[in-house]
Amino acid sequence: MQRIRLRYTKRGRLRFTSHRDFQRAFERALRRAEVPMAYSAGFTPHPKVSYANAAPTGTGSEAEFLEIALTAPRDPERLRALLDESLPAGLDIVDAVEAHTSGLADRLTASVWELRLAGVDPAQAEQAVAAFNTAGSVEVQRMTKNGVRTFDARPAVVQLETQSETADRPTDQACAILRLVVRHVTPAVRPDDVLSGLRAVADLAPPVPAAVTRLAQGLLDEETGTVTDPLAPDREAAQALSKAEQTAAATAPA
Repeated sequence: MQRIRLRYTKRGRLRFTSHRDFQRAFERALRRAEVPMAYSAGFTPHPKVSYANAAPTGTGSEAEFLEIALTAPRDPERLRALLDESLPAGLDIVDAVEAHTSGLADRLTASVWELRLAGVDPAQAEQAVAAFNTAGSVEVQRMTKNGVRTFDARPAVVQLETQSETADRPTDQACAILRLVVRHVTPAVRPDDVLSGLRAVADLAPPVPAAVTRLAQGLLDEETGTVTDPLAPDREAAQALSKAEQTAAATAPA
């Protein structure tokens, strides 16, 4: 059985796609691309697809991950292209590697988010970010199926800072851009929880909903605060295996 790990995106209007909607679209893409999927046992077999830490509905993402199990080997890049062609634009398969290591989900320990706050003056956002960063705790509330839950969002936030606008925008249209690095903890601290925290500590309330995009997710480097590519260990293992095979072929007796 071959395992392939994929990175996919949710862009544009497809950010409103729920995780269940994506699952249905992806399973249709597997059938269209004629992928030799492995299936579970039992009365209702289903394709062996493992999803890891999907982004909330309504947020965009450049870094969603899943793993599929195949009954016959396939070239990862060729498979990526076939699946990408079978999915709607916006749900794009952008990377694929053969799994040579275990624990993909264990390497997803943090996310990098971009929050675009239309109608918010960047100077006001900078003051709110400073207040959040200096706060010892930031209690927020979230509605759950068991009622309202209150928790401290501050410990999970590794980094929160304002960013400069790079794209051309009308001069009369204010827009603050925040960059957020947050640990994956329990309960999960989401970008909307951080926005609630900014409202609590600095009364920052964007006039329209924030445009939120996950830029990366992976293993958090505690020293630098950066988030590393979770597929890098598989790429490195594949390169090492390829070199070992080449060496074995070169030294084999004629």
